[in-house]
Amino acid sequence: MKRKTLMVAVSLLLVSLGAASAAPTRGGSMVVSYKDDVTTLDPAIGYDLQNWPIEKMLFDGLLDYAVGTTRLEPRLAASMPKVSADGKTYTFTLRPGVKFQNGREVVASDVIYTLTRVLDPKTKSPGQSFYTSISGAQAFIDGKAKTVTGLKAAGKYGVTISLDAPNAAFLNIMAMNFAYVVPKEEVAKAGADFGHKPVGTGPFRLTSWPSGQQLVFERNPNYFYANLPYLDKVTVKVGLDPSVAFLSLTRGEVDLLGDGIPPAQFLQVVHDPRYKANVLMRTNVNTSYISLNTGVGPLKDVRVRQAINMAINKTKVLRIINGRGELAKGYLPPLMPGYDPAASGYKYDPAAARALLKAAGYAGGFDTTLYTTSTDPNPRIAQSLQQDLAAVGIRASIKSQAQSTVVEAASTKATAPMVWSGGMAWTQDYPDPSDFYWPILSCKSAVQGGWNWAFYCDKALDARAEKADQMVAPGQSAARLKEYASIFAALNKQALWVPIYHEVRYMMRSDRLVGGLAELEDPIHNIVYERLSVNK
Repeated sequence: MKRKTLMVAVSLLLVSLGAASAAPTRGGSMVVSYKDDVTTLDPAIGYDLQNWPIEKMLFDGLLDYAVGTTRLEPRLAASMPKVSADGKTYTFTLRPGVKFQNGREVVASDVIYTLTRVLDPKTKSPGQSFYTSISGAQAFIDGKAKTVTGLKAAGKYGVTISLDAPNAAFLNIMAMNFAYVVPKEEVAKAGADFGHKPVGTGPFRLTSWPSGQQLVFERNPNYFYANLPYLDKVTVKVGLDPSVAFLSLTRGEVDLLGDGIPPAQFLQVVHDPRYKANVLMRTNVNTSYISLNTGVGPLKDVRVRQAINMAINKTKVLRIINGRGELAKGYLPPLMPGYDPAASGYKYDPAAARALLKAAGYAGGFDTTLYTTSTDPNPRIAQSLQQDLAAVGIRASIKSQAQSTVVEAASTKATAPMVWSGGMAWTQDYPDPSDFYWPILSCKSAVQGGWNWAFYCDKALDARAEKADQMVAPGQSAARLKEYASIFAALNKQALWVPIYHEVRYMMRSDRLVGGLAELEDPIHNIVYERLSVNK
């Protein structure tokens, strides 16, 4: 989610269509709606835009971001860490007296356990690859060592983390949800169900979770962070169709539309002066794309993948979403450091697509499957993509399913040939181009259960990215970003994705909910529940 030492400031386009927020007050409750249930609240496992803000209600990390910014600050750590001259050793000191929700104090061994658990293959954490730069991590993963040698406790509150090589994004990685500290005894007690029985240090406690209905969070009365949270209770309603949720908001039954303004009501809402103060808009640092599984049938051929890129009319997709996006020319979004404004991408050219398919031996086209989530407008977008593909002879059947089912299929090798990522667009974990490489396009992520749905592995590119991440010396930032731009240009030639657009996200809140772009459209956490409040 974040990036530190050589981080280039990300200039976010933040525009509020409403009036300035009132000052926050203590007490009261709010309701947020989602169509799909939350999959897990285990910070080592949950990894999407719906899970992460909710996990932040329950857990804390050593570091976090100042609300509404990409600036790191200490959280469970008493201060920013000391970094060795060679950039390979980080020494953290914990705040004394911070307690888990079970009443036990957080100590250095909890941090070591948390990171070791993320690295443990038995955990099946999608965040494992972020932490393999820690010394001894790979030996531990491979079963050649029982502990991670680069993780050391120094007394009750000191933690030293040693890396095999400098990593320009390591402090950002330490602020990701995967590194949120968990108590070993509670994980042992709950076992595989820890994601439904979470215990952390966070501002709220989970008190109820009837599956498919709602999650109820209540204030942690012993929270260590001064004066937070403001709310006494947060209820996350699930199973609500976005249009139904919108009506509930207008009746005062819902305070925040977690899935955003539904397409059917979008034009009505943004042009109605009554809702001006209820709407927030931000250009997200993300990319919505079609992933192309390079290990499946005709998609193994780069010419076929390039043809698919040329077959898709991206402008038509933007019309379906009422223009709520910027056409993508590559994998990186414009607000991400390393973005190349000169990149042109693949032009919409069905004739050239047909010629490429013929050259690849598929003059008559072929049959395939396109997966999508079932939340509107994604099925309609999938139908548009299906029509474009049919125009060049590719017959794609659509599988419209719940998000968790699509993720499972997409992350299982040889199961999903094509996946429309709508609703699961890759959004920055932290403001650095490495976050658009290692988790979703590297060899490390091209594994069962990973997020490299193209299942593409280029070890030479991995080596280049590793070398770029070691460029931590003063004055190397520009060269590092230029190298990453070159890496993404090489990936684009392989046509692993069809990048469609970068989302312009609209949020809608009730009249009583107090919170602006800093809290409701945070560039890292998306929603910062601990700082929301209501007018009582």
